[in-house]
Amino acid sequence: MRKIMIAAALAAATATAPAMAQVGNSQGLVAVTINDVSLLNNFLNDTQIAALNNVSVPVTVQAPISVAANVCGTTVNALGALRKEGNAACEATSGSAALADIVQRQKLKQNK
Repeated sequence: MRKIMIAAALAAATATAPAMAQVGNSQGLVAVTINDVSLLNNFLNDTQIAALNNVSVPVTVQAPISVAANVCGTTVNALGALRKEGNAACEATSGSAALADIVQRQKLKQNK
């Protein structure tokens, strides 16, 4: 009987894991526009900064909604509401390591 209960508990945990992962991804991506690339200076090395300076401004990347909320000075809920309307976009007012990583991958085509 105990083995059956443990097996049932493991099955339930495994069954809910994908649903939990989908909650984080269900909020999607937001277009983040970076008008001032110097926002990323503290998060990139000299070579990356030089490469970024050769990219025309504004720079727009697709970022997870939580990263976008952080660098745009807003909330996930506010961006989520915009996303429902089809307007999920914001302008970065600060930089972050996460945003710098996204810019590296999407605009500079560099992997860490």
